[in-house]
Amino acid sequence: MAAREEIAFDRALGALIGGALGDAMGMPTQLLSPAEIRTDYGFVDRFVDPAPDHPVSKGLRAGTITDDTEQTLLLANVLLKSGDGFDHHAWVNALIAWEEDIKARGGYDLLGPSTKRAIDAINAGTPPEQAGRSGETNGAAMRIAPVGILVPPSDALIARVAETCRATHNTTIAISSASAVATVISHGIDGADWQHAIGHAVSAARAGEKQGHWVPGGTVAARIEWALDMVEDCTIDEGIRRVFDRLGTGVISQESVPAAFAVLKLAEGDAWRAAVIAANLGGDTDTIGAIAGSMAGACAGYSSLPKDRIDGLVGIDLDAVGQIARALVRARLGGEAPND
Repeated sequence: MAAREEIAFDRALGALIGGALGDAMGMPTQLLSPAEIRTDYGFVDRFVDPAPDHPVSKGLRAGTITDDTEQTLLLANVLLKSGDGFDHHAWVNALIAWEEDIKARGGYDLLGPSTKRAIDAINAGTPPEQAGRSGETNGAAMRIAPVGILVPPSDALIARVAETCRATHNTTIAISSASAVATVISHGIDGADWQHAIGHAVSAARAGEKQGHWVPGGTVAARIEWALDMVEDCTIDEGIRRVFDRLGTGVISQESVPAAFAVLKLAEGDAWRAAVIAANLGGDTDTIGAIAGSMAGACAGYSSLPKDRIDGLVGIDLDAVGQIARALVRARLGGEAPND
């Protein structure tokens, strides 16, 4: 058990820190077009300060994490405290407190549109299970890594993903997207490499489509297949062009989540390379980088990540992240994860 736990812990920590690397790399380029990225930064292959007039990141230091990483760790803590089931009210209250803290620190309102809309509805008296019925953006997928770490691959994993999505992203599209990401991470924790793990993504996305409220939009499972085919035998430059031009890199799940799978394939499962590719894509670069980085990190482990880049991260307590990863792994291996 000790050896198994250490391997799983390395993978879990890889998922959380790999996501942070992708998030921090995409911080200065988010919301910009590829042309704007080239003008402001050239080709981004390291942590850089955001441009002085950046719409949301101005003033942040190079290597600073954003809401993608902070909400991921927030969800992990709520999962660990929830016991059997999932405490929706604790989750919503945690998001509200986090938003207030961000504003108190002089930051911007970083809650995504689906999460913000759901919180406003809950504050107005809407039950949590109803509040997320229009949430279809990528917020669920961007922070789902702790669920993939906590729950082994199974129908129970899809059910747990759906449960954590209920209050903010209770739609077929969002749950399908988050299910695909969580499944890759969960297989990574079990020891799968990235090529094996992504082989389970499409079936997980299809299983996730059976959960939540139906909303119109392209099927995530089909778009993941398309994204992976799109970058077959591509150079990185050509892959970036194809993803941006054909697939799209916006905040909607049907664009950014398949884009993250394309990035994972272009990077050949290397988390830092995925972070670099995502940072140059344009659009929702920090979230695409966070998702791709978390999947890559889960499938290769923390030990595969570049230590000098980890040392450059700003705004993250690595010891605290290690404690979270350890607790999630022990719950997974000890059978303490509900519905496991």
